[in-house]
Amino acid sequence: MKSFASRIIRWQQRHGRHALPWQSTRDPYRIWLSEVMLQQTQVATVIPYFERFVARFPDLAALAAAHEDDVLALWSGLGYYSRARNLHAAARTIAECHDGMFPAAADAIAQLPGVGRSTAAAIAALAFGQRGAILDGNVKRVLARHGGIAGWPGDKSVETALWRLAESHLPRNAIEAYTQGMMDLGALACTRSRPACPACPVNTDCIAFTQHRTAELPTPRPKKALPEKQVLMLLLLDRGELMLEKRPARGIWGGLWSLPELTVDADAAAHCRDRLGFTPLAQQALPQFSHSFTHFKLHILPIQMQLAPRQITLPGQIWLAPADALSAALPTPVRKLVAQLDLA
Repeated sequence: MKSFASRIIRWQQRHGRHALPWQSTRDPYRIWLSEVMLQQTQVATVIPYFERFVARFPDLAALAAAHEDDVLALWSGLGYYSRARNLHAAARTIAECHDGMFPAAADAIAQLPGVGRSTAAAIAALAFGQRGAILDGNVKRVLARHGGIAGWPGDKSVETALWRLAESHLPRNAIEAYTQGMMDLGALACTRSRPACPACPVNTDCIAFTQHRTAELPTPRPKKALPEKQVLMLLLLDRGELMLEKRPARGIWGGLWSLPELTVDADAAAHCRDRLGFTPLAQQALPQFSHSFTHFKLHILPIQMQLAPRQITLPGQIWLAPADALSAALPTPVRKLVAQLDLA
């Protein structure tokens, strides 16, 4: 029987993905950008963001010179915004510490903000042909099934076992095709539900397939009830413009422009008057809606408030027409609210 790696490489060359916009290049900038965008995000979602991003920032120097607000604005809607902040910080690190040249060694790549062991190895393999194991979500699923490794891959002991297995399968040559093939196999054939096992190039010695255990491997994350939070969001309007506040650099939606938030039992009019220095004239409760994060569910109670002509603008605030606000770096639920504003 041919080796695990040789079967993956042959399958990738015949059946893998070859037309993604970040393929057919050895440019580490574009490969790095795609790998970061693909963290916890599906390919179909990433493609239009990737194309807009490289059109605006075609190389490392352009990204390093950009303002963070512009980077976040292009990322708006893609989620996990720390990725964008880390991407921008890493570009500046490369410009300042590596003379603008993307580091070639996986160990050096892994020192960049927002880049871990697996992402660094993928970039080093695809851009520089360096031999190293990867272990993203798709690869974990392939290896857990093929090797019959039970347990949730998020557990340290299970992850360690998967890393050992990933390293044991590395080929001596064609690391680019092998690396892409492992990602492609998990995305196209060894899918979470209804895997296409008959089309898999390594099914003959796959423990999950031969033992009819594909439904149980890999072991799912232990279920926990998501905490739920409620918040008031204020859409403050003055002469056709909406007030946005800059979020703190750290935490959820860090660095984005958002709406003032209050606890659900707060007095919105009093907050405007006493804390912000605005005079409310009228307010209207808008339909409630929910937004789910990885670790909790947020229930948003929007209040639209018309203000008397303002006298001041505090630091960290901007006033924009709703159409212009949609071009700013907004969190997804805030973008949804702004898009639905009716100022007639």
